[in-house]
Order: sequence, then C-alpha cells, then structure tokens
Amino acid sequence: MISLYTVGAPFETGAVTEEVPAQSGVLPYFREEGGAYVRTMAPGEVVYGLGEQVRGINKRGHIYVSDNTDDPMHLEEKRSLYASHNLLVIDGEEHFGIFFDTPGKVTFDLGYTRYEEMRILPEEPDCRIYLIEEGSSAAVVRAFRRLIGTSYIPPKWAFGYGQSRWGYRNAEDVRALVREYRERGLPLDMVYLDIDYMDNYKDFTVDPEAFPDFPDFVREMKDEGVRLIPIIDAGIKIEEGYGVYEEGRKNGYFLKDEAGNDRVLAVWPGRSCLPDFLNSRVRSWFGRNYHFLLRQGIEGFWNDMNEPAIFYSEDHLEEVFRHIDGYRTQNLDVNSYFALQGEVTGLCNRKEDYASLWHDADGRRIRHDRVHNLYGWRMTQAAEEGFSSFDPGKRFLMFSRASYIGMHRISGVWTGDNHSWWGQLLLNIQMMPSLNMCGFLYSGADIGGFGGDTTADLLLRWLEFGIFTPLLRNHSAWDTREQELFRFGMDGAFRGILQLRYCLLPYLYSEFVKAALTGENYFSPLGFAWPDDPRAKETEDQLLLGGEAVLAPVYRQNAAGRYVYLPEEMKLYRFRDPGDYDTEILTAGDHYVSCALGEVLLFVRKGKMIPFGESAEHVDRLSGEIRACLAFGEEASYELYDDDGTSKAVTLSGHTHLLCAETLTIL
Repeated sequence: MISLYTVGAPFETGAVTEEVPAQSGVLPYFREEGGAYVRTMAPGEVVYGLGEQVRGINKRGHIYVSDNTDDPMHLEEKRSLYASHNLLVIDGEEHFGIFFDTPGKVTFDLGYTRYEEMRILPEEPDCRIYLIEEGSSAAVVRAFRRLIGTSYIPPKWAFGYGQSRWGYRNAEDVRALVREYRERGLPLDMVYLDIDYMDNYKDFTVDPEAFPDFPDFVREMKDEGVRLIPIIDAGIKIEEGYGVYEEGRKNGYFLKDEAGNDRVLAVWPGRSCLPDFLNSRVRSWFGRNYHFLLRQGIEGFWNDMNEPAIFYSEDHLEEVFRHIDGYRTQNLDVNSYFALQGEVTGLCNRKEDYASLWHDADGRRIRHDRVHNLYGWRMTQAAEEGFSSFDPGKRFLMFSRASYIGMHRISGVWTGDNHSWWGQLLLNIQMMPSLNMCGFLYSGADIGGFGGDTTADLLLRWLEFGIFTPLLRNHSAWDTREQELFRFGMDGAFRGILQLRYCLLPYLYSEFVKAALTGENYFSPLGFAWPDDPRAKETEDQLLLGGEAVLAPVYRQNAAGRYVYLPEEMKLYRFRDPGDYDTEILTAGDHYVSCALGEVLLFVRKGKMIPFGESAEHVDRLSGEIRACLAFGEEASYELYDDDGTSKAVTLSGHTHLLCAETLTIL
C-alpha cells in the first residue's frame, strides 16, 4: 500500500509516474519536531536505501545529506556525494519505505545524534512524502519501483568492457589502445573520450587537429567492434564565435543572477555559463546539440560536472585575490595560514554561488539551491530528448554523474571520481544494491579507481567483482599511473576474467532486463532473500545477483581468500577463466574459501542455473548460443530473456525455458 502526504506547495520533480491519492492527517510512524520527521528506531532495526551514498548497505548510525556535490574524496565521514536518492526502507518488526520527493537539501540523521533516533529534515518544508507499507523489504522496493517507473535499458553492447582515461589526447592514442587490446586477446567494446577530444573544452566540438576526419575515425573504430563514447559537461564556454554559446546567450538560455543577467562561473574552459535545464525550451535546444556527434556515428555519451560543479564564480575570485594580497606582509601563524588556505580551497562549489543562480522553470522563477538536486537529471533529460528526436526507436548509451530518482528511467549512473583504494572497492560492492533500490540498475564504479595510482592486485580484484556490474568501465585521471589492462604483465589473468564476463553476458543481460521490467533488484542484500536470518542481514560484503547466485568478492590487499557466510547450501564455482574452474558443494554456515589473485567466486543456489555462452572480442560477435550452464542440481531450470539489443520497445515475451538436464551440459 502506498500513501501520499503533501506538505505545502512542493515543486514537481517528475520522480513518480503513478498517481497516488493524497492523504490527510499525521504521517504514520513519525512525529514532527521543528520541521523534522522523527521516530524511535528499535534495536536491531535495519535502514536500507539512499542509493549513492557512503558507508554500508545498512545506513543506520551516520548522517547523510541529499545535496548533489562534486567531491572526489568518498570517505566515511562525508555526508553528500553526487546524487540525491531520498528513499529509506525500514526493516524490523515493521516493514515500510519512505520517499521524500523534494529537489532541495534533505538531512537524514539515522542514529548519528542519538543512536536510537531517526530524524529527517527537509531544508524546504514543501514536499511530497510517499509511505510504502508492505510485508517485507523486498516487497517495499518492488512497490516503490512500480511507483517511480521502469528503469533504463541500454543497448546490449553497453554491457561489454569499456576502457577510459582522462588523457587520450588524439586519434592515434585511441588506435594504439585498441590495437593492444585486440593483439592481446582482451575483449573491448568501448573507448571513452574525456575532455581531451573537445576543441578547447567546448561542448559539441571535436579538436580538428587531434581527431581529424572524426566521422571516418568513428567508423574505423566501429569496424573494430569499438564504440567511442564522448563526455559532455554542463558548462558552456564563453567565447565569441562559439555557436553554442552565441545561441544560448541570444535566446536567454543560461542561468541568471538575481538582476536577470547571465551568471558567469568557471569550469573546465574557464569562464562559462550554465544552461537552465529546468526550462523545457533550453532542454530542447541543448538536446538537439547532441545531433552534432550523433550524425558522426556516436551512439553513447556520459554527462559530467552536472551537480553542477563550479570551480569559482568571477566575483568571488576577485574577492579572494584581494584577501590573498592582504596576507602578503603578514606573519602567517596557525590561524592566518589556515585562513589563507581556506580562501583558495573554498572557491569551488560554494553554497553562496548556488544561491546566486536563478531558473526560469517554464514561467516559474526559482532560486537554484531550492531545486539543486534536479539539475543533473534535467541535463540528462535534455540528452534523452535529443536522442529521441534523432532516432526515436533506438537505444543509446547514457549515464550521468549527478542524479535524482526519476532519472533512472532514461539513464544509468557511474559512481563518480573514486580513488585507487581498497576501501573504495568495498564501497562499490555495498553501493550497488542501494542504487538498485532507487531504480538505478545500469551502474558501476571506475574499475581500479579514478584518482591515485592503482596496483595490479587491486585492479584484478576490482575486475573480479566488476564483471558482474552492468556498467563495466576502467577509468583513471591524467596524473595517475596508466591502468589499461595490458600494462601490468598479467594479460592471462585479465583475459580470463574478461572472457568470463562475456560468457556470462546471456545471463547478466537477461537478469538486468527482467529486473528493469518487473521492478526487481539486479543486486540485492542477502537480507532480502533470507529475511528471517539475522546473519544474512548483517552480511554486507556479499550480494545476491538476480535470484540465482551469491557474490563474495575479495576486497582486501594480499588476501588469498575470505570468509563467506552462506544462508543455505550452495555450489561454489571458482573460475580462473571460462574453461579453467573447479566446483565444490558447501553447506549452510561459515566457510573460509580460498581465492587466488585472478580467480572469481560464484555461489549458485540449489535448484538454480545460470546459462553460459561463449566469449568474443566484442559483444556484436557473440553468437548468443547457450551450450552449457552453471547449476546446482540436474533439475535446475532458467527463464532466459534475449532481444535484438538495440530497439527501445522491450517486453518480456522473449523468454526461452532452459532445462539443464535435457539440453545443456552442467559445468
């Protein structure tokens, strides 16, 4: 049962697609105190949700703030990341979910101030509050997913492996990269182009010297089975003669200051303007600009810097310069030194700068900070509208850094600028089911870490988990160690793991589409499948994949294995590559399981099977033929879904019933 409680006159976010009658009276389970919604949590009560956030799957014990923030330091102490996913799922004696549908800042104090108390405080009182009451946490999530609509389904080739780096400077860099992957037998489907491909960091341009004859180059790469996926940033460079800027200025498409003038801010190109994506005319204009690259053969994009990120505002920069000059003759003691340091580090993403921006939301003038968390979604909405006007029946790849619930219907997300730290691998594991609860199924982290220097063992371990995430991309920053898979002298180990991904793609794609269309999770906490098992609820470093398998990745340096908790008897597959594996039946309970570097652990549940195909150098070369299965029990079966991988119209009519005992070899 879903109930809606409306407070004041909330801004329409578009997060919800199902109409729910508004209720009167007091919100159940909570009491109101000074604008906050407060309830006492029972001992042992689990709090799921919040999508892209720090810490574990159970969010209890910390304080989180929905306030989309460009912050690459994803530490446990942080309260905000790039996204705002305002769903909580309460798992205790009572099972219910609560969704605060408001585009402004919301603070979720989940036992931080007082461990037994939950306190939710929207900064703006106007909001819609949806209460979802069901008999289990899994049922709460299914009901919520019906409420917010079907998740985005990308083209099938987007489930292949993608290589990225901020630093591929020209076409020859990309050619050399693709050549290395092909010669070494490492599967590859995508190469991502960061801001290097642009002409002086200008959106919807290509550097003519670095990438001459770009349409021919796009075709050349596609002939190799590789799609090029360029980045698009939110900021538009202020430059006379730059058509996108000139058109935006002429038509009033940029965010304004309070007086109605275009607000000058800075991102990659320096002085820039931000499009007013809450205005439908602006979205239509911005979306059509994607056609420039679509006409050249591009089939996918990643939207970045769309929290929006702000390096500095011009007026505040001048103020900082004046203050810094005043320190020149001072004896910089502890106080003045840190004050000087704070002047510079405080330039970016200032709340005062966000509060200085004004939107024309189709006739409603509203200050940006009150709708801040919608900006990235509305940018991506502009892109999707551009794709639909270019080719309405075709699926394009799209994922974004900033998001809000509702964007999941048109796009995936990646989890932003992480680091090459072992703790970030664990965070990746724990973040996936929370994102799924909020509708974001096509998701993944930068494999190996974006910032910092990765190591061969960290990259291998991360890939051992990453081959199961729908979005599989290795990405790194320009000033870090190059981390393409062929640079570590371990081609065999990397090749075996990647080939396993491609052999499992029939299953992974089938589970993804079924989860998208039915409102199920692709990744779930163990507590969803075993709700009466306290140990399952406490286990936060293992995930249920679909309904068939449990994943238990190794995420510690120098570990030769790990302890695993199994709520029921399962069959362990330990893979080194698709043809080199061993199996073992393990009883319910605790086990130490060995897992050498380059091995992948997959636990299959009794009576379940996983279809197993063949590998290929890219997805378009996969035959789709199923010749074997991973199964526990000869009577195991599976409903396999498949489609053409490109058409937008997707239904579950394409099922094939597979029986291990009759048609397939059990590996």
